Amino acid sequence: MDPSEITSKGGEKGTFIVHVQYRQNATWQGEVVWAEKKITKSFRSALELLKLMDSALEQAETEEA
Repeated sequence: MDPSEITSKGGEKGTFIVHVQYRQNATWQGEVVWAEKKITKSFRSALELLKLMDSALEQAETEEA
């Protein structure tokens, strides 16, 4: 899928593109891209992925206010 196609169908609060590179130790490792800001971060577990996404959404809410 083309990245511009993904960003055009973005979510209301944020759009994240998740690339899982490995699945080891019963969890995921990979990269996540915050599409609106074009920020890429690596993650070592599904929990870390969720924390990265949560902090990005909190940052976006803070910037709106």
